[in-house]
Amino acid sequence: MEEPELQNEELHFNNRIPLEQLKEKVEAIKTQLNKIIIGQEDFIELLIVALLADGHVLIEGVPGIAKTITAKLFSKTLKTGFSRIQFTPDLMPSDILGTSILNMKSSEFEYKKGPIFSNVILIDEINRAPAKTQAALFEVMEERQVTIDGHRYKMEYPFMVLATQNPIEQEGTYALPEAQLDRFLFKIKVAYPTLSDEVTILKTHHERKMKIPQDSIEGVLSPEDLMVLRSHIQNILIEEKIFTYIAQIVDKTRNHSHLYLGGSPRASLAIMNASKAFAAMNGRDFVTPDDVKRSLNPVLGHRIILSPEREMEGMTPETVIDMIAQSIEIPR
Repeated sequence: MEEPELQNEELHFNNRIPLEQLKEKVEAIKTQLNKIIIGQEDFIELLIVALLADGHVLIEGVPGIAKTITAKLFSKTLKTGFSRIQFTPDLMPSDILGTSILNMKSSEFEYKKGPIFSNVILIDEINRAPAKTQAALFEVMEERQVTIDGHRYKMEYPFMVLATQNPIEQEGTYALPEAQLDRFLFKIKVAYPTLSDEVTILKTHHERKMKIPQDSIEGVLSPEDLMVLRSHIQNILIEEKIFTYIAQIVDKTRNHSHLYLGGSPRASLAIMNASKAFAAMNGRDFVTPDDVKRSLNPVLGHRIILSPEREMEGMTPETVIDMIAQSIEIPR
């Protein structure tokens, strides 16, 4: 009785969702980025997962470790529009969203769209702008639209924000409000390269001579392709016990003695969507507990806040997330 059941499961696994195109496109994006970017495999993988899960990404790391160039080259692998905004303390909301200007010929106000109206938006040093400017991003990041003078302007598909920030230099910066942090699917912490990777970086930079890195990157994914891939992601199977597993983890963050603030329901949705993308990238049409675990740190790391006592002890959000994950029984 058991054998036919296993055969049926195998057929179900192989044929329910066609994931060959997704795997092909993911490999194509990685191949393009690996021409220039050395030793940032996790960073690149998380960027692709966020793209497939239709989420925004906050990238944190010290200066000079290729945060901005990786985000820029990643956007170039997509056959879409790209816009870069440098955040500064004097930046105003109208500098991002656009403004209404009086047309002298028609004597009417015309709306001139700002740089946010593109497909992939790179915001450099997002924590340099004050609260008023940060608030301008709330609506567009969550609802993919901008409301100006009572008119709504929809963003073109796809729409993704990649924002960078420096965790070390805090002079002249403004901490991002929790409501805005919650709108980022992932916070990716980019580390220094290893010694061997740094040697490779030096060699490739030397061999490149005067060539501009962006010129060697080709667009491999169109908006139409992305729409198809995302539809496959939405059809990834999740069992009831996985839903419970995700909910238990997030619920535990709200009642943990080491935490002042836990994850919101948006965090649960983010874990679910990221898990589905991880499953699809691994060639599976169903989510496993390992997919959920892989999503936890990048999804929850920027959403939870440590209690003052634990922060003073030098504890990190990642430590608490690991503690919570280990305390909950893994579904079988």
